[in-house]
Amino acid sequence: MMIKRISFLAACVLCFVALSPSQAQERPAAAPAAPPDLTLDAPARAQLIEAVIREMKDYYVFPEAAQQVEKILRERMKEYEKLTSAKELAKTLTTDLREVTHDKHVSVNYSAEPRPVQQEQAEPTERERQGIRNYGDAINYGFEKIERLPGNIGYIRLNLFFPPEYGGETAVAAMKVVNSTEALIIDLRGNDGGHPGMIQLVASYFFGAEPVQLSGIFHRRTNSTQQYWTLPYVPGAKYLKKEVYILTSRRTFSGGEAFAYDLKNLKRATLVGETTEGAANPRDVRRLSDHFWMGIPNARAVSPITNTNWEGVGVKPDVEVSAELSLKTAHLMALKKLLADSPDDENLKKLIETVQQSLK
Repeated sequence: MMIKRISFLAACVLCFVALSPSQAQERPAAAPAAPPDLTLDAPARAQLIEAVIREMKDYYVFPEAAQQVEKILRERMKEYEKLTSAKELAKTLTTDLREVTHDKHVSVNYSAEPRPVQQEQAEPTERERQGIRNYGDAINYGFEKIERLPGNIGYIRLNLFFPPEYGGETAVAAMKVVNSTEALIIDLRGNDGGHPGMIQLVASYFFGAEPVQLSGIFHRRTNSTQQYWTLPYVPGAKYLKKEVYILTSRRTFSGGEAFAYDLKNLKRATLVGETTEGAANPRDVRRLSDHFWMGIPNARAVSPITNTNWEGVGVKPDVEVSAELSLKTAHLMALKKLLADSPDDENLKKLIETVQQSLK
C-alpha cells in the first residue's frame, strides 16, 4: 500500500534532493516554472506505447485486464498519432489505462529530466536513508496533530503511514499522549497511504495480545500472499475497550483506506465522513524510457474477512457526513457515548449541547 502517485522511497528521496536541510523550512516566493515539454515523433510515440503494453503484460496484477489494455491501446493508435506533446500523451494514456482497469494506482508519467536506468531492488543507500529521515522530520513522520479535545477525547491527525523503522518512535509517542483519553478520533481525511508496517504497528494498539489478521498483499510475480497480523506486544499500553472513530474523506487513499477498511471490518472502529478514493492495489515504479515512467500495480490487497478489497469503490463510512463536519460529528458521538455511561454528568451535557450547536 504505497504512498500516492509514486513509490514511498522515491517520494522521500525526491524530497531530499529538492530540499536541502537549509531550504526545508523556506517557502519559494513563486511557484516553479512548469517543466519543459517534449515533442514526440512517430517512432518515439510507438516505442512508448509498446513499452506500456509490455510492462502491463509482464507486471500488472490482473493479467486479463492487461490483455484488454493491449487491445484498447492498439485500437486507438490512430488517435495517439495526433499527439506530439509528451505531457499530453502521458495524460491520455493514463486516462485510457484507468478507463480499462478502473485502477487509480496505474499511470504513465512524463519526466523532463532523464530517468536513470532501473536497477535491481536493493537496500536504500545512506543518502537515501538520510532523505527519508529529512522528509520524516519535516512532516513529523505523518503525525500532523495530537491533542485532547474537550471531554478528554483523544485526537490524532495522521497524514501518512511512514516506515516504522523511521517513524515508529513518533507513533509510540502519539499513542502514549492519548492513552488516558476516554475515546479516540483518528483523522485520515488527508492520508495518502504509506507503509504496511506502520499500519500494522498503529492497528496493534487497538487489539489484545492475541494476534488479529489484517489485510494482506497478494503478489502476482510470486503468486503468494504476504500476511499481516497485529502485534501481540507494542511499546507502552494498548488502547483497549474504548471507542475509536476514524475520519475519512474522498481523498483518503491507499494505506489510509486499508487502515480504515480493516478496523471497520474487524468492528474495532466507527468510520465517520465520506467514501474514500478507492485505491487498493500497491504499485511499483517502472522506467519506460529516458523521459517516461509508469506506476503499475503489481499486487493487490486482500482482506481475510471480505476476501476482496476497496479498489474502485472506496471504503464506505458507517456514518456518512461531509468531510468538513466529520470531526465535530465524531466528537459528538464520543461524548454521547460517555453520557450514556454517566447520565448525571451535567458538565458533559453542557459540552454536548455546545458541540451540537456548532454543527448547526
